[in-house]
Amino acid sequence: MPTPATGGSREAPVRRRRARPSPSERRERNAALRFISPWIVGFVVFTAWPILYSAYLSLTDYDVINDPTFVGLDNYREMAQDPKVALSLWNTLVYTVVQVPLYTVVALALALLLNQAARSAGFFRTAFFIPKMTPPVAVGVLLLLLFNGQYGIVNEVLSWVGIQGPSWTTDQDWIKPGLVLISLWTVGSAVIILLAALRNVPNDLYDAARVDGAGFWRRTRAVTVPMISGALFFVVVINTIAGFQMFTEAYSAYFGAGNSTYRNDAALFYVIYLFQEGFQELHMGYASALAWLLFVVIMLVTVVQLVVSRRLVYYEGEQR
Repeated sequence: MPTPATGGSREAPVRRRRARPSPSERRERNAALRFISPWIVGFVVFTAWPILYSAYLSLTDYDVINDPTFVGLDNYREMAQDPKVALSLWNTLVYTVVQVPLYTVVALALALLLNQAARSAGFFRTAFFIPKMTPPVAVGVLLLLLFNGQYGIVNEVLSWVGIQGPSWTTDQDWIKPGLVLISLWTVGSAVIILLAALRNVPNDLYDAARVDGAGFWRRTRAVTVPMISGALFFVVVINTIAGFQMFTEAYSAYFGAGNSTYRNDAALFYVIYLFQEGFQELHMGYASALAWLLFVVIMLVTVVQLVVSRRLVYYEGEQR
């Protein structure tokens, strides 16, 4: 029948009925769900529920002993006026901004050297990765031994070339650089990741670059880095998140039990302050609010990195 608006006929759209899964498809789906059900239960119980419950606790006054008392946004208002929140965020940001680029450059340099090794590659891969297995608490103690201003090994080596080393563990200006340098102790994991990416770069690209007269640095900048940019981006993102969550090494070195010699606000990172509020002062509601602020900061930084990566990261087979 003609419609008043068009004066013509309009055919009703044909709706395709969704095909029901066959018995074999249903069996496969049910089998897959049974296989991943332990992970689903673990995620809900040990990850999703704690996250949601911490969101509720961030709106309460909770001291672990008594029942939570709902206070609304008071914890977040207190955070805006707490000077230690700003201090710890600043310390964490400075550490992350310095540590992540240095860590990535050192890892890339070692991976490039290791990529040139032949028979000894397996030995060096193991040698680079073993320090990663060192407990973080031991790394914090190692920091105090290596960077002690009076008898530390680092200052002793610097004295051999006529340089008077600073007080790494007590001087506010040198505490974060010392922590950045000690973080290179665990650079081996990133070296292994980047080495795997380097082994996948086609040799044809290097041959073409050599024919064009490109030297080592030119080949590295124009071929190597773009081809492993995906792995580099992964290392940067993971270490950025780890930098914002810096805790164990700094806490064991500067805030451990009975440690009053090396306490310094320059080492007060955000997660350390969160831990102090939650587990030492028993301000668990306030600590939950601090945790959610950290979550938002990390999420925003990661989103920015993902947006920037669209222009800088190359994935093989990607159409632009």
